[in-house]
Amino acid sequence: MSRGAATGPKGKKKGASFTIDCAKPVEDKIMDIASLEKFLQERIKVGGKAGALGDSVTVTRDKSKITVTSDSNFSKRYLKYWTKKYLKKHNVRDWLRVIASNKDRSVYELRYFNIAENEGEDEE
Repeated sequence: MSRGAATGPKGKKKGASFTIDCAKPVEDKIMDIASLEKFLQERIKVGGKAGALGDSVTVTRDKSKITVTSDSNFSKRYLKYWTKKYLKKHNVRDWLRVIASNKDRSVYELRYFNIAENEGEDEE
């Protein structure tokens, strides 16, 4: 009897739902949430084809949040990858970063880099 058989199959979770919270940049009008939603719909690959989401993956917008729901295997890291690509394309990657929320691990937040600490050191 092998140990691998007792633990069960390993792999990605089936049926995942992830959220990207863009509240701070949207309030400051740094980015447009509709363009991020469109970007994700065009770039996310399903079955090796980008843009053909079909019924398995849905990307929805809700004020300052984008929710990606999948019926099949979907990696949270893959969503972070495309969010960072979007920020770089729109030249805001220098000011914003993508961080997993402390409260709920299925939520990514877009936060500003903490630049205030560096400015305080320069004044001394």
